[in-house]
Amino acid sequence: MDRSDWIEHRRADGELLGWMTPDGDGFAVVDLLGREVGASLDWLTAEELLEQRGLGYLAEPFLLERADGEPIRVRIVEVNTRLIRLKKDDYGDMSAPAYEYTLSWPAPSELRPLDAGR
Repeated sequence: MDRSDWIEHRRADGELLGWMTPDGDGFAVVDLLGREVGASLDWLTAEELLEQRGLGYLAEPFLLERADGEPIRVRIVEVNTRLIRLKKDDYGDMSAPAYEYTLSWPAPSELRPLDAGR
């Protein structure tokens, strides 16, 4: 994926929130999972959207549709522009076996917010 014209947007503390990409006369907003979350916005509205979205969504549970079709509840462990690492949600049980999954970036449609699966 060519990201040469993507413009990083960072919080005041330097943490990356996402990108703005040229979209006609405006900008599309792309989150850290590589998903477009807004399109054809003016610069300030695009920045505001990223600020409002923040990073909290990364701490929320997600559903991962496995190859066998069975969705499992997962948490994001790491995300960057090369990969997305997930772990099966163990609800904090330290004795539970650890299952990890690695996806390519941007996030495939098999990964979706838990709320979207209800």
